[in-house]
Amino acid sequence: MANRRISSLSSLGGTPNTADIIPITDVSDTTGSAQGTTKKVTVANLVAAAPVQSVAGRTGTVTVDAGDLTDGDFGGTAILGFDATLNDQTGTTYTIVASDAGKVITCNNGSAVTVTVPASLGAGFTCSVVQKGAGQVTFSASSTTINNRQSHTKIAGQHGVATLVSTASDVFVLAGDTAS
Repeated sequence: MANRRISSLSSLGGTPNTADIIPITDVSDTTGSAQGTTKKVTVANLVAAAPVQSVAGRTGTVTVDAGDLTDGDFGGTAILGFDATLNDQTGTTYTIVASDAGKVITCNNGSAVTVTVPASLGAGFTCSVVQKGAGQVTFSASSTTINNRQSHTKIAGQHGVATLVSTASDVFVLAGDTAS
Protein backbone atom coordinates (compact mmCIF):
# COMPACT_ATOMS: atom_id res chain seq x y z
CA MET A 1 0.00 0.00 0.00
CA ALA A 2 1.38 3.41 -0.91
CA ASN A 3 1.71 6.10 1.74
CA ARG A 4 -1.57 8.00 2.15
CA ARG A 5 -2.93 10.47 4.65
CA ILE A 6 -4.84 8.78 7.46
CA SER A 7 -7.75 11.16 6.85
CA SER A 8 -8.05 9.90 3.26
CA LEU A 9 -8.40 6.22 4.23
CA SER A 10 -11.82 4.55 3.98
CA SER A 11 -13.72 3.53 7.11
CA LEU A 12 -13.56 -0.10 8.21
CA GLY A 13 -17.34 -0.54 8.05
CA GLY A 14 -17.45 -3.48 10.46
CA THR A 15 -16.07 -4.88 13.67
CA PRO A 16 -12.26 -4.78 13.67
CA ASN A 17 -10.21 -7.92 14.11
CA THR A 18 -8.04 -7.89 17.26
CA ALA A 19 -4.95 -8.10 15.03
CA ASP A 20 -5.96 -5.02 12.97
CA ILE A 21 -3.53 -2.12 13.23
CA ILE A 22 -4.53 1.46 14.00
CA PRO A 23 -2.00 4.19 13.15
CA ILE A 24 -1.37 6.92 15.73
CA THR A 25 1.02 9.84 15.93
CA ASP A 26 3.19 9.78 19.03
CA VAL A 27 3.73 13.52 19.54
CA SER A 28 6.13 12.93 22.42
CA ASP A 29 8.51 11.07 20.07
CA THR A 30 9.92 13.68 17.69
CA THR A 31 12.94 11.62 16.57
CA GLY A 32 11.35 11.08 13.17
CA SER A 33 9.93 14.58 12.71
CA ALA A 34 9.09 17.71 14.65
CA GLN A 35 5.38 16.73 14.48
CA GLY A 36 5.94 13.29 16.06
CA THR A 37 6.38 9.76 14.84
CA THR A 38 3.65 7.54 13.37
CA LYS A 39 3.36 4.26 15.24
CA LYS A 40 0.89 1.38 15.36
CA VAL A 41 -1.56 0.17 17.98
CA THR A 42 -3.50 -3.05 17.57
CA VAL A 43 -7.18 -3.39 18.38
CA ALA A 44 -6.15 -6.00 20.96
CA ASN A 45 -3.95 -3.35 22.68
CA LEU A 46 -6.90 -0.95 22.89
CA VAL A 47 -9.31 -3.59 24.16
CA ALA A 48 -6.84 -4.71 26.83
CA ALA A 49 -6.36 -1.11 28.00
CA ALA A 50 -10.09 -0.21 28.02
CA PRO A 51 -11.54 0.31 31.52
CA VAL A 52 -14.38 -2.25 31.26
CA GLN A 53 -15.80 -4.43 33.99
CA SER A 54 -18.48 -7.11 33.71
CA VAL A 55 -21.08 -7.44 36.44
CA ALA A 56 -23.09 -10.65 36.62
CA GLY A 57 -26.81 -10.24 37.16
CA ARG A 58 -29.84 -12.50 37.21
CA THR A 59 -30.62 -11.71 33.59
CA GLY A 60 -27.10 -12.18 32.24
CA THR A 61 -23.92 -10.18 32.22
CA VAL A 62 -23.98 -6.41 31.95
CA THR A 63 -20.87 -4.62 30.75
CA VAL A 64 -20.10 -1.45 32.68
CA ASP A 65 -17.49 1.04 31.54
CA ALA A 66 -15.73 3.66 33.66
CA GLY A 67 -18.09 6.38 32.39
CA ASP A 68 -21.08 4.47 33.78
CA LEU A 69 -19.45 4.42 37.21
CA THR A 70 -18.99 8.19 37.25
CA ASP A 71 -22.18 9.38 35.56
CA GLY A 72 -24.58 6.74 36.97
CA ASP A 73 -26.02 5.99 33.51
CA PHE A 74 -26.53 2.25 33.20
CA GLY A 75 -28.69 2.56 30.08
CA GLY A 76 -31.86 1.47 31.88
CA THR A 77 -30.28 -1.77 33.08
CA ALA A 78 -31.30 -2.72 36.62
CA ILE A 79 -28.62 -3.17 39.24
CA LEU A 80 -29.40 -6.55 40.75
CA GLY A 81 -28.03 -8.19 43.88
CA PHE A 82 -27.05 -4.89 45.49
CA ASP A 83 -26.58 -4.97 49.25
CA ALA A 84 -25.89 -1.83 51.23
CA THR A 85 -23.16 -1.91 53.84
CA LEU A 86 -24.36 -1.62 57.44
CA ASN A 87 -22.72 0.75 59.89
CA ASP A 88 -23.87 -0.45 63.31
CA GLN A 89 -23.87 2.20 66.05
CA THR A 90 -24.65 1.43 69.70
CA GLY A 91 -23.82 4.76 71.36
CA THR A 92 -26.06 7.72 72.13
CA THR A 93 -24.30 10.02 69.63
CA TYR A 94 -23.00 9.54 66.12
CA THR A 95 -21.67 12.01 63.55
CA ILE A 96 -22.16 10.99 59.93
CA VAL A 97 -18.92 10.78 57.92
CA ALA A 98 -18.29 10.85 54.16
CA SER A 99 -17.64 7.09 54.08
CA ASP A 100 -21.27 6.55 55.18
CA ALA A 101 -22.38 7.47 51.64
CA GLY A 102 -24.72 4.75 50.37
CA LYS A 103 -24.65 2.93 53.71
CA VAL A 104 -27.36 2.06 56.19
CA ILE A 105 -26.56 3.35 59.68
CA THR A 106 -28.29 1.36 62.41
CA CYS A 107 -28.78 3.01 65.81
CA ASN A 108 -29.29 0.44 68.54
CA ASN A 109 -29.59 1.94 72.00
CA GLY A 110 -32.28 2.00 74.69
CA SER A 111 -31.64 5.72 75.31
CA ALA A 112 -32.18 8.62 72.91
CA VAL A 113 -29.65 8.81 70.06
CA THR A 114 -28.45 12.02 68.35
CA VAL A 115 -27.16 11.70 64.78
CA THR A 116 -25.22 14.80 63.73
CA VAL A 117 -25.26 15.81 60.05
CA PRO A 118 -22.03 17.77 59.46
CA ALA A 119 -20.94 20.06 56.64
CA SER A 120 -18.80 19.01 53.66
CA LEU A 121 -20.44 15.66 52.87
CA GLY A 122 -21.06 16.92 49.34
CA ALA A 123 -24.09 17.33 47.12
CA GLY A 124 -25.56 13.95 46.22
CA PHE A 125 -24.53 12.31 49.50
CA THR A 126 -27.18 9.88 50.69
CA CYS A 127 -27.54 7.37 53.50
CA SER A 128 -30.31 5.69 55.43
CA VAL A 129 -30.67 5.51 59.20
CA VAL A 130 -32.58 2.76 61.04
CA GLN A 131 -33.78 3.14 64.62
CA LYS A 132 -33.02 -0.41 65.71
CA GLY A 133 -33.36 0.18 69.48
CA ALA A 134 -36.01 1.82 71.67
CA GLY A 135 -34.03 5.10 71.94
CA GLN A 136 -35.52 7.65 69.54
CA VAL A 137 -33.12 8.94 66.87
CA THR A 138 -32.92 12.73 66.48
CA PHE A 139 -31.06 14.42 63.62
CA SER A 140 -28.96 17.47 64.49
CA ALA A 141 -27.64 19.91 61.87
CA SER A 142 -24.03 21.08 62.27
CA SER A 143 -23.34 23.93 59.81
CA THR A 144 -25.94 22.28 57.56
CA THR A 145 -29.64 22.64 56.81
CA ILE A 146 -31.96 19.67 57.22
CA ASN A 147 -35.30 20.06 55.45
CA ASN A 148 -38.37 17.90 55.97
CA ARG A 149 -41.81 18.40 54.44
CA GLN A 150 -43.38 18.31 57.92
CA SER A 151 -40.45 19.92 59.80
CA HIS A 152 -39.69 16.57 61.44
CA THR A 153 -36.26 15.97 62.98
CA LYS A 154 -36.64 12.44 64.39
CA ILE A 155 -37.34 8.86 63.37
CA ALA A 156 -40.90 7.98 64.44
CA GLY A 157 -39.98 4.94 66.54
CA GLN A 158 -38.25 1.61 66.83
CA HIS A 159 -37.78 -0.12 63.45
CA GLY A 160 -38.40 3.19 61.63
CA VAL A 161 -36.17 4.17 58.71
CA ALA A 162 -35.22 7.64 57.49
CA THR A 163 -33.08 8.67 54.53
CA LEU A 164 -30.87 11.73 54.23
CA VAL A 165 -30.23 13.12 50.75
CA SER A 166 -27.99 16.11 50.08
CA THR A 167 -29.64 18.18 47.35
CA ALA A 168 -26.96 20.89 47.42
CA SER A 169 -23.79 21.57 49.35
CA ASP A 170 -24.64 21.26 53.08
CA VAL A 171 -28.41 21.08 52.40
CA PHE A 172 -30.21 17.83 53.21
CA VAL A 173 -33.70 16.40 52.89
CA LEU A 174 -34.80 14.05 55.67
CA ALA A 175 -37.47 11.63 54.42
CA GLY A 176 -39.10 8.44 55.59
CA ASP A 177 -40.73 7.32 58.82
CA THR A 178 -40.19 10.63 60.65
CA ALA A 179 -41.72 12.48 63.61
CA SER A 180 -41.40 15.85 65.34
